[in-house]
Amino acid sequence: MNDESPDLQTSSTSGGASPEAPAGLEPPAAKKRRSKAAAKAEAAAIEARIGHTFADPSLLTTAFTHVSALKKSARSRGDSYQRLEFLGDHVLGLIVSDMLYRTFPKADEGELSKRLADLVRKETCADVAKSLGLLEGIKLGAVGAGAGARLRKSVIGDICEAVIGAVFLDGGYPAAAQFVQRNWEERMRTLKRPLRDPKTVLQEWAQGKGLPTPVYREVERTGPHHDPQFRIAVDLPGLEPAEGVGGSKRAAEKVAASAMIAREGVK
Repeated sequence: MNDESPDLQTSSTSGGASPEAPAGLEPPAAKKRRSKAAAKAEAAAIEARIGHTFADPSLLTTAFTHVSALKKSARSRGDSYQRLEFLGDHVLGLIVSDMLYRTFPKADEGELSKRLADLVRKETCADVAKSLGLLEGIKLGAVGAGAGARLRKSVIGDICEAVIGAVFLDGGYPAAAQFVQRNWEERMRTLKRPLRDPKTVLQEWAQGKGLPTPVYREVERTGPHHDPQFRIAVDLPGLEPAEGVGGSKRAAEKVAASAMIAREGVK
């Protein structure tokens, strides 16, 4: 993934050796034990937010590791979150597809596909990661801190998918399904964007009533050539025309269709 557009500031880690502690300070062994204890506490806090305790903690660590945090001498993209993200992406798609199929029994394939696309896009995954406070756990190296310490939403979304992949490998489908259901159920039921073109909705409604295909006609064009405004009317036999205005004919047609849909109480 390319990390060129900024989104947030996160902490970075470096693979370089730590300088020798001056005399009188905490012994290295004690410092190491304290560091391990802190890492364990951090992992436990993340597990609590995720809602899954890992039998294999290395999966959780990998899910939060950016490729820049790996040592250059042994750097492999397979040791970063990327493979888990690939797996999690497909697991998420399967689980959400199952949820949609069961929740919307009257929806056709087209509507289900549009709902699925909205729920599994990177922006949605990034919102889930932020709501769970997962950003604090992301591990960046010196290169990542310089070039990607301010991460794009797509990268944050990748981390979320990697977590799903890690939960799936550690706890199987039931564990992954529980995580997705907890964090996508409300989003699935709350429609934020229109799923269907109003012209399509109006045409299907008209066909169901035994009416011909709606006819759109230009009523008026105003404004300069470089910034026109179109007024479009839509006609159906036995109904009053409905009008819409837009910066293009298609936009105005959609507004007109929406106006007739609202007026006629089309569901």
